[in-house]
Order: sequence, then structure tokens, then C-alpha cells
Amino acid sequence: MIGAGGLGSPTLLYLAAAGIGTLGIVDFDLVEASNLQRQVIHNMNTLGQPKTKSASLAIKALNPNVKVQLHELRLDNSNALELFDQYDLIIDGADNFATRYLVNDACVMANKPYVWGSIYRFEGQVSVFWENAPNGGLNYRDLYPEPPPPQFAPSCSEGGVLGVLCAAVASAMSTEAIKLITGIGETLLGTLMVYDALRMRHRYLPLQRDPQRIPITSLQDYPQFCGIGQPTNAQTEVPSISATELHTLLVKEPTVTLLDVREQNEWDIVHIEGAHLLPKAYVLTSLGQGVMAEKDAPYVVYCKAGTRSREVVQAMLTAGFSNVRNLQGGVLAWVHDVNPTLASY
Repeated sequence: MIGAGGLGSPTLLYLAAAGIGTLGIVDFDLVEASNLQRQVIHNMNTLGQPKTKSASLAIKALNPNVKVQLHELRLDNSNALELFDQYDLIIDGADNFATRYLVNDACVMANKPYVWGSIYRFEGQVSVFWENAPNGGLNYRDLYPEPPPPQFAPSCSEGGVLGVLCAAVASAMSTEAIKLITGIGETLLGTLMVYDALRMRHRYLPLQRDPQRIPITSLQDYPQFCGIGQPTNAQTEVPSISATELHTLLVKEPTVTLLDVREQNEWDIVHIEGAHLLPKAYVLTSLGQGVMAEKDAPYVVYCKAGTRSREVVQAMLTAGFSNVRNLQGGVLAWVHDVNPTLASY
């Protein structure tokens, strides 16, 4: 199981309950309180622990007969092939495109079938990929030949996700895994299942092998392939300020204009006192108006974790604003470093 997060958590529990003999868990992260809204294999008692260990404890409590193998590491080119050789089936619950392409290419090279799932806000997708399936196969690159620009591919922590959506999508992933292991039923190989939680509807889209696709014979630099670290507008380095520095600044200079570029529903959960709510889409079309009329005035911009606000700061600098900074880590950093009594999400 790649990832013990939103999708990995319920999938691991379902497979353990089903009696799968050996479960391997790949994750390098630690359990945080904000994870518990959707990562149901973890709990308050395992905060701060490696997710692999936390997941193992839950699995053993549910079914002590399952052998759990922990891989507390970041999956990369140096370990993926050797790791996949140890297992019959791979399940991909990663939340970023670089890891998804790595999993796909390593599975192709290792000749392993894998179940893939993805979630974003209120929608989920599930499919099965197997390059060398007995009756003809395909892989993730037949669905997504190229990754989207990084600014259009936020993680769950940045873009948000309905917690129970994880269970719905993970249930489908678990079902596909059990069918592949036991040989029963008809899998989603060659089909993309799309689940819309807001309308409670499923769609099934046929997939076809791309005849022009270049064969996968080696692993590549996946962060570079996905544009991570490349000089896009959303990722250009901009002037920034830490949460503790901002706290000090607001005491010394209360005239600083604090812009919250998230959405209303996020603002309702938590916001910094004195901030102005101006969603990113509005700011990008209204520079120089309202509370942003003075281009020489001091501004600090924040979002949930710093990605959207970085893009806004870059746009403001381009438009001629001379004193604007991005809050590193967003409102989550403010809650963590300045005011832990505030809500988090």
C-alpha cells in the first residue's frame, strides 16, 4: 500500500478485515491531528508516530493474523523496483503526481498489476492498471500522458477533501484488490470509475491503450517531469514571512493589511483576526481596488498552507505592489506556531 493517508487508511483496514495474509505499508510521514478527519486508521493516541507504525497497530488490533511489513521511507527511484518485487499487487493511494507516475512506471517494469485511486474535494477516481495483463493491458500514462501544471494539482491538505469521500473511494479500491487477488468478477482494468459525492453518482469511462505511447524501459526524474521545482508563476520564490514574524509585525505595525485568499467555507473554520477575506480568483482580477488600492502599502497574504497565497503575491509584485509578503505555511502555520487554540483543517 503506497501511503497510509486518506485512501490508504480505510483500504488497509478493509484488506486486513478480509484476511489478506501480508500487507506492506509505504509511508514516511508522521500522524498529525489534522489527518484524523479522513485518515481513519490513526487516532489521537498515535499522534506524532510514524504512519506506518500507527497503521500497523490498528491492523494488528483488527486482525492479528495479518503479517504487516513496514517501509518507513519515501518511495523513489532507488527503492521502488526492489520494493515492488516483494509483493504480488500494488495499491497506489499517493496524493501527488510525481509518486503516481513513479508507481506506474515501476509496476510496468516489475510486471505488477496495481489498483489506483485519487480524491479531490468531492470527487474520486478509481481504476486498475496492468501493462502486461493476459488479455491486453494498459497503464496510467494511457489515462494521463502528462501531469497537469503543479499549481493545478494541490494535495488533499492544500485543496481539501470531504473526509467520508476517502472511505467511498477506498472501498472501491479494496474491492478491486480482492478481485485481482482471488480472480473473481470483472475488474476496472480498461475502465475509469468517477465518483461524484455531491450528486451521489458514478460514471464509468472506457480507457484505451495509446498506440503512440513510448514504451517504459527506465525510471525518470519524476519531480522534474511533474514540474516540481521548476520556475512556474505559482512556484517562483517571493518575499515571505514566518508565522511568528508576522505575529510580531502585527503588534509593531498594526497598519499592515492582511489578505486571506481562501474561500468563505475555509474562512468560517479558522482565520487570523483582522484579516480581509478576498478569495484568490477575486484578487487576481481586482488588483489595485478596495483594500488593495495602495500599491506602496504593506501587505501580507495567506491561504491554507502557502501555495495559493504565493501565486497571489507573485501577481501583486508583477502588478507593481512594492511591499507584499507571503505567509510561510499559511494559516496552518499560524495555528501551529502562534495560536494553537484555533481550529485547524
